[in-house]
This record gives sequence, C-alpha cells and structure tokens, in this order.
Amino acid sequence: MKLQITAKKMQLSQSFTDYAEERLSAKLDKFFGDEASAKIVLSTVKNKIILELTVEFGGVTFRAEQSADDKNDALDACIDKIIRQIRKNKTRLSKQLRDNSFTDKFESAPDEQVDYEVIKHKSFELRPMSVEEAILQMNMLDHTFFMFKNAETGDVNVVYKRADENYAVLEPRK
Repeated sequence: MKLQITAKKMQLSQSFTDYAEERLSAKLDKFFGDEASAKIVLSTVKNKIILELTVEFGGVTFRAEQSADDKNDALDACIDKIIRQIRKNKTRLSKQLRDNSFTDKFESAPDEQVDYEVIKHKSFELRPMSVEEAILQMNMLDHTFFMFKNAETGDVNVVYKRADENYAVLEPRK
C-alpha cells in the first residue's frame, strides 16, 4: 500500500510514520494489497489531534476522521472505522470491484445486506454562484450541504459543513 502522510502545523516523528505503515499493512493489506493508496492528514485543533485517513482502491474511496489526544489512538480508530465500512458494504463492494477480495475476509461476520430506500427526489435549478454565496445559501436554509454550479469553473460542486465547523467543497476531477 502506498502511503502519504501530511502534517499541518505540527512536526511528525519517524516513529509515527513507522507505526502508521505497520498498522495499515497489518490491518488493511488483506483487503487491498499493494495497489491501494492511503493518505493521512494530521492537524491540531485546541490541543486535540485530528487525523483523516483516506484509502483509495479500484475507484472506491474509504474515509475516516477521528480526533484524539494521541496520534496513534486516532489512527487506530480510523482504521477500525474503515474496516467497519468494508464489513457493512462487503457485498456491494465485491460486485463493484468485480473481485472477490472482500468475500472471504469476514467468514465469521454475519452477512448483513443493507438496502437503501430513497424516500424523496428533489429537483431544482442550478444557479451559477461563488463558493461564498453557496455557503451563505446553505446557512440560510439551515442545511449541512448545498449543491451549486460554480460560477468560476462552470462545474457542479457541493459545499458542506464539516464536523469541526469548517466548510469544504466537493469538485469533480478533470
């Protein structure tokens, strides 16, 4: 597994890098192998460490975020969250990846099929607007996300409010 670690406003020790490589390979290599890429982003907010773990494999992205007092604890919690995501969606993932890499990994886990029911469809006109205007619209509607047409790029974007009370924008890759 390819690993990239980024630290914002903090120094990383070699021991954490070694620990991260060891834990990821011990826990996740059985699902993904060498073709997967993992990205860890570390930051600090009010004496807490925020760790974001993103694993990409075969066009599927797994993401987990955890805050903790210790980097190692946050990493372990994120790895556990990703394993739970795999367990919950293993049937769908196997079909999507056209690879039975997930079917025999959890023989002891009950095969729980989750059916998603769409209860509402909504359509609306996309107006070109800036990211700031989209955030304002989202806040005025008291929503946690808002889809809009970006006036600068012409692409459809989604702005959303994160758990840390900041905002993020989803943009399509080109």
